[in-house]
Amino acid sequence: MSLRMRRGLIVIMAVTLAPFLSHLYASSAASEAEPTSAARLAEQAAQYNAEAPKTIVELQQFRRSESIRVEASGGRHGTGTLIDLNPTIGAWLLLSLDWGKEGGAATYHLENPSPRRQTIRLDPHGIQIFVAGRAALCDLWSRDAMSDLEQAKRSSLPYAPVCDGHLYLRNHVSGSATNLERITDFLRDHVWGGEKIIGFVRNEFYRDRFMEKPVPGAPSAPVAGEVVPPDWPRPASLSGADGDHPIVPEHLGIDIGQSAGGLLPGRWYPVRGLGGVYVSLLQARAIAPEILNSYRNIVNDLDAVEANALVYLVAFDLAAFDLGFAVGTDHPRVGWSERVLGRMRDSRLPGPDGIDTIAPLVANGMIMPALGPRAVATFTGGFKRQHGAFRYGPFAERNHGSHYGFVEEGAVLSKLVPGLSTLYVLDDGSVDMKTWTAQDDASLSRVKHARQNGVPLIEYDPAMNASTPGSLVGRWGPGNWSGSANEDLRSLRAGACLQQTRARRFLVYGYFSAATPSAMARVFQAYGCRYAMHLDMNAVEHTYLALYLRSGNQIIVQHLIEAMADVDKRSGGSLVPRFLGFADDRDFFYLFRREEPR
Repeated sequence: MSLRMRRGLIVIMAVTLAPFLSHLYASSAASEAEPTSAARLAEQAAQYNAEAPKTIVELQQFRRSESIRVEASGGRHGTGTLIDLNPTIGAWLLLSLDWGKEGGAATYHLENPSPRRQTIRLDPHGIQIFVAGRAALCDLWSRDAMSDLEQAKRSSLPYAPVCDGHLYLRNHVSGSATNLERITDFLRDHVWGGEKIIGFVRNEFYRDRFMEKPVPGAPSAPVAGEVVPPDWPRPASLSGADGDHPIVPEHLGIDIGQSAGGLLPGRWYPVRGLGGVYVSLLQARAIAPEILNSYRNIVNDLDAVEANALVYLVAFDLAAFDLGFAVGTDHPRVGWSERVLGRMRDSRLPGPDGIDTIAPLVANGMIMPALGPRAVATFTGGFKRQHGAFRYGPFAERNHGSHYGFVEEGAVLSKLVPGLSTLYVLDDGSVDMKTWTAQDDASLSRVKHARQNGVPLIEYDPAMNASTPGSLVGRWGPGNWSGSANEDLRSLRAGACLQQTRARRFLVYGYFSAATPSAMARVFQAYGCRYAMHLDMNAVEHTYLALYLRSGNQIIVQHLIEAMADVDKRSGGSLVPRFLGFADDRDFFYLFRREEPR
């Protein structure tokens, strides 16, 4: 393994809304919140569905609140309100304290790192934490000294521990962004026609910049009767001629212990020191002819560049890992995308869901410290809001342009839109991918994390129990595949798929060094993916994936592509990884090892 692959790191770890909350959610001064009544749930559902300006709180239709009279030193009295944004998940809480005209009001975004093990209730002097049926009082505001809450707020930590670490206060921080990110954001936000400038630069100077061709490896004789272990991912279906010729990936940054002589395309290789994670690679030209010749009415033929470009894939055994999702400090936003047709934009609304900010919720673009020791991987999420809506085709004509939705810790930050490909996690930890439907909203209270990203590359038909390329894979405008109007679609792209074998389910991340959506669909077809969707594109920072291996107190960071290390930071000669060691402006997925493997 190279020195670059072994660079280690020891990761060391208001907007006021109280008047609104106390007016809207004042209830009896009980010490425990009553179950939300059917009438209240109906009222909250009406707020969620209303085509009207609203707050992020009103977008949480399953919320439960309690308000009580609170006491502080010096005889001060006020009103405390605690809102559990989704009691089925129980992770995100909003606490407001209103001390009247003299004392003022403040709102705090709290996170419960262990909602299955502990529940939270209000007390006149703080918060009651119930663990295994036993209650402990966390005194947050009754003492003479500066309250623990204010101390945590002034710490400026993204996650400031309170109540002896039983809770975290989420604080606003600035997310890191590369020079490319800062320039493109500036052009989009402040320069008329900035999007056209970005498109010109991308098409003229960045197209195929990241394209990789493998180096031929030593000739290898076919292994007759080779058996793939039943708990490994399914290998790709390749043509016999290409499948037995090893290739050397020059820029692979993950240690699989045997890349010197080359890797056989389409096979899976376990990552050394990280059980349950596998790496594969191939060129689309090697895919079996019966796949390349299928569904040619909806999938475009591959051009010579993408047929020869190298594709890297990483598979994660979902029996061993849980999946999470987090928005970045700045992206994706929740207002209108400029792509939306004028007739689809309601001028009364600040955004398609009635909001243009998630305040007083706090997005801080990094993994919660409690999960840090168990984290094994992160990878960037999806498109920014700017590109996360449709300009052409049927999706442009409905649902305000069909902005891509997302959910974090059970809180709906942007509504999930029917017809869009969705990667989601339920309250029991199960991971799935599907095309969202209006009927799926019935299970929305159980959705812990979700990210939508356009239309599917591979779609599963439960009636036929079969997977096929998405119907819009070969159509630039209706598929919203980015690129340009003359269908220059080839670019660096990333995608994800769900692969299901008889023994296991795998989440597969794909890095396509130069590909159109058609090439992505063919690759995911070859690996037998049940469902596949696009993630982001055009630059290494948008297609970033890192793995984390432990060696004592050190974290060894390995990047899928070596150049991805340039997105990270350095401190004292050590590498500080994005999303794990510092806050980032982009949304991301993360995988962490299950405490009890399935």
